[in-house]
Amino acid sequence: MPNNNHYFKAIVMGGSAGSFSVISNILSKIRPDFKPPIILSLHRLKHVRSGLVEGLSLKSKIKVIEPNDKEKLSYNNVYLAPSNYHLFIEIDGSISLSTEESYNHSRPSIDYTLSSAAYVYRDKILGILLTGANKDGAKGLKDIHDKRGFTIIQDPSTCDIDTMPKEALKLFKPNKVFSPDQIVEFLNSLPQ
Repeated sequence: MPNNNHYFKAIVMGGSAGSFSVISNILSKIRPDFKPPIILSLHRLKHVRSGLVEGLSLKSKIKVIEPNDKEKLSYNNVYLAPSNYHLFIEIDGSISLSTEESYNHSRPSIDYTLSSAAYVYRDKILGILLTGANKDGAKGLKDIHDKRGFTIIQDPSTCDIDTMPKEALKLFKPNKVFSPDQIVEFLNSLPQ
């Protein structure tokens, strides 16, 4: 558990099958003054404007944005990787969007987002991996762990599909394995 002085510059979350309801739940219960930017990399349908931003915005107490390329991360916002784009965090705290090849059959790739956040923020990043049906995100979360960031994996017993968290658990031991409600409680307890 981070001590009371532990401060995260950003939170990155990844998920796939079943993660929309988990993310909705987290965003509906998170403090409205939650400062660190939250970056979401979720597997989505390609070429479909699925209404995901609108759906999450209805629940969220924090503004949900589909960012543009080179947009700077700012406090008290949720950034959702656009459909069919990889989302990277740049060293200057801006977002880079890419249409390069799919990775782990996915674009956006959760691994890419988490790994770039690990590189930029090192021990000041909190990475969370949620329910999902493939191994995307496991390597990226391990990168956060290796850079001494803080890692949380959704408890596989609470997942619709537990492949993604179980793949991560094969690679390393995270700081915490939490239910969605425990994730909310943890986030709301962080110093702002």
